[in-house]
Amino acid sequence: MKNLFSNFRGDLFGGITAGIVALPLALAFGVSSGLGPSAGLYGAIFISFFAALFGGTSTQISGPTAPMTAVSMVVIAGIVAMNDGSLEKALPAILIVFLLAGLMQIGLGLLGIGKYIRYIPYPVVSGFMTAIGVIILVTQILPAIGYYPKEDAEFVNLYKPMAEEIILDNILKEEAGEGILVLEDFKETISRAEGITEADMMKEAQTLAKSEASGVIGAIKVLPRALKNINWLELILALSTIAIIYGFKKITTTIPSALVALIVVSGVAYGFGLDYRPIEQIPSGFPMPNLGIFTQFQLSSVTPYVFTALTLALLGAIDSLLTSVVADNMTKTKHKPNKELVGQGIGNSIAAIFGGIPGAGATIRTVVNINAGGKTKLSGMVAGVLLLIVLLALGPIASQIPAAVLAGILVTVGIGVMDYKGLKAIPSLPKDMSLGPIKFSSEVVIMLVVLVLSSVWNLVYAVGVGLVIASLMFMKKMGDLTAERSDVKSLEKEVNWPDEAAFPKSLQEEVFIKHLKGPLFFGSTSEFQQMADQIPETASTVIIRMGRMQYMDQSGLYTLEDVLISLRKSGINILFVEVLKQPRYMMERVGVIPQLIPEEHIFDTFDECLVWVKSNVKDKFVTS
Repeated sequence: MKNLFSNFRGDLFGGITAGIVALPLALAFGVSSGLGPSAGLYGAIFISFFAALFGGTSTQISGPTAPMTAVSMVVIAGIVAMNDGSLEKALPAILIVFLLAGLMQIGLGLLGIGKYIRYIPYPVVSGFMTAIGVIILVTQILPAIGYYPKEDAEFVNLYKPMAEEIILDNILKEEAGEGILVLEDFKETISRAEGITEADMMKEAQTLAKSEASGVIGAIKVLPRALKNINWLELILALSTIAIIYGFKKITTTIPSALVALIVVSGVAYGFGLDYRPIEQIPSGFPMPNLGIFTQFQLSSVTPYVFTALTLALLGAIDSLLTSVVADNMTKTKHKPNKELVGQGIGNSIAAIFGGIPGAGATIRTVVNINAGGKTKLSGMVAGVLLLIVLLALGPIASQIPAAVLAGILVTVGIGVMDYKGLKAIPSLPKDMSLGPIKFSSEVVIMLVVLVLSSVWNLVYAVGVGLVIASLMFMKKMGDLTAERSDVKSLEKEVNWPDEAAFPKSLQEEVFIKHLKGPLFFGSTSEFQQMADQIPETASTVIIRMGRMQYMDQSGLYTLEDVLISLRKSGINILFVEVLKQPRYMMERVGVIPQLIPEEHIFDTFDECLVWVKSNVKDKFVTS
């Protein structure tokens, strides 16, 4: 902390610049999440300040990011649907999930998990990031053309019958909870049903219409209807925003083009009194903690989202630590991964308490900060303070920003966040696996599976499926590679080891030597099981050389035990040579040693084993 002000001027300018870049994105991510622009600002303020203060990367600028916002959308939409479409009722549970994600990040840091995050396979990350881009891009088409499903009366009317069923079903559930027997008291049910107003029906139908049009599949479903109801003014505002963002970058990158687009297009729309749709009202005054997350907390509403909270925590960790690596490369420093996770967790936890959406280390904002002179934690804290000043001083003005402008900004974010490097590499990646005659690249399969499932199904589950597939394919590859070293060959086909040159030729028909090279594990057990079938009928003794078998897993152990039992039943003596520490420990635990292989049949060297063979094995073909 004593070095906090060692680069005051550079950190001040870097923080201000990063804060300016963060402003339009914070508003856009807040709107996109479903909690509104203020939630995006609150998240940017608190995460930027506290993640910088407690984190392990001096130059990192944190706040809401595209991946974190995309997962947050899933959480928010799901919990709102469980609360009759009421965001107000759902808000405590939503913020509890965000708080839980922050606390999990703190736990990951304290447990030292930070150094393991880098083991997440690249194809999973690539597929996920491209899916984020697809989700943002597709879901922003509707607001960009000024179409809002719940405001389309004809579309909403389609859901009125379903809305009536849901309302009646809720009445029956309420009565069941109150102990009212419907069959005995129809009057109470009828009375409550008669209390349903047209406004209640319309509200529920609007919720259903909005839910039906949510996500990638929903947006695509209603797109034909939306294209017949384009609001041309909104579309022009969105396209103007996109054009300025890309066009201004060609003039200069010193001033954030997204901010220029926000100010110019909003200024023109407001100045000329155009009839546009503004974003939601941003509350004025200092953010206040939402104590309802503690007083109205219900475990049942959060339990289904524990895994989602963990996903948010891991995603934020990956996002942040990848940005930390970028910062290290630019500043020639080294971040502290576990401390960074603790800082991110503290920032996300505090943001949740104040009603903000979760975030992570943001690469673009961090790069901007470093290029502008930021070197210490002060720069991230300055960025958070700047956003707080904007909230307090310019909240009413920011509330006049057209919704289409933020949709345009998000369209460019969606295009930019896709992993084009991974997509371009698809044709050139080696086809390292096969399914019958079909050959394919395992990495391409993983990436496409995560991309498709994330886009059309569920972000959280898609990542889990991707990790499982990546793990299975990795194990298959390692199994194949390792099995190549654990050759299972008959004696005449296998190359003798140097110390076997003196083995008596007269005993080669009676003694079978097996070399175990490499680990005996699940990937090589099937080949090892074939060893019993390779033993010549004339053999009475089998020597198993283990000096190059460093490791044995449980699958290998039990396979070895089965083979040894089979050989013993056939009356064959088994001799072990050079049993290493780990395999011996495993065999002693289940009784292979000494029950199947007594100590006198275990030798430290092949020469010692050869002495035993010469003394105990007789040539069956010697005529007396």
